Amino acid sequence: MTRLGSIFSRQRGSWRREDGNATIEFVLLFPAFMTLFLVVFETGLLLTRGVMLDRGVDIAMRELRLGTLNPMTHDGLKAKICQHSVIIPDCADSVLVELRPVSTTTWEPLAGSATCVDRTEDVQPVLDFETGASNEMMLVRVCAVFDPFFPTTGLAAQMKLDDSGAYALVTTSAYVNEP
Repeated sequence: MTRLGSIFSRQRGSWRREDGNATIEFVLLFPAFMTLFLVVFETGLLLTRGVMLDRGVDIAMRELRLGTLNPMTHDGLKAKICQHSVIIPDCADSVLVELRPVSTTTWEPLAGSATCVDRTEDVQPVLDFETGASNEMMLVRVCAVFDPFFPTTGLAAQMKLDDSGAYALVTTSAYVNEP
């Protein structure tokens, strides 16, 4: 009995030790902080890509209005957008541009949701690309698809992804064809 009593008295002293407290706190809090960091990083990357896509479309539309983009073609407009949207990876293959005039009698916007690149298919959808007449109001809608940087954490796990695992950013702009 004295031997059992001495074992309990030694154990009782080790139960009061605080050597592992920092390790336990680290194990409990590290996953939460890492998840928060990854969500913030993914959100920042998403917002930066969105701003750069908007910037590229705005600069391309300005060049289009000023007439420096002649003749205007779908590939030429997409190339200008990609040239000014420097952070978009593989821009030529991930961006689709839709352009059409606006009826001044109905003021009907672009129909439906944006059509984006379908990376699971070899053939991409054909979109309206009408250059319009003089003094005609034009609407342009650009859709770019991106792979999430951290697809299983936070923001990317809650976003609507297509069949290839990418999310879409869409920007719209309007301008009037100069005479």
